[in-house]
Amino acid sequence: MAPSGELLIPPAAQEDERATEMVRAWVANKALHCTLRIGVWKDPGAWGILLADLARHVANAHHEEEGRNVEECLAQVRRAFDAELDAPSDTPSGRFS
Repeated sequence: MAPSGELLIPPAAQEDERATEMVRAWVANKALHCTLRIGVWKDPGAWGILLADLARHVANAHHEEEGRNVEECLAQVRRAFDAELDAPSDTPSGRFS
């Protein structure tokens, strides 16, 4: 983690002049705060692919850091994701500009 609390930019993103940051997310004041770059993909389904890839990265990270089973971790992420979509624990607020 960088000294300011920001995560490091991956080397591939630093090297690729066409790299685009798609999302930033913070937990602050006990809530999620995020910034999204919506205009890149016209199909909202593309975000589903991004979220699925992110879930796999989370599962792989738990495997590398804690030795957890990747498939079990991914199943936990999926259950929590589906439960939160079905019965949200919070209502998103804010604005998009």
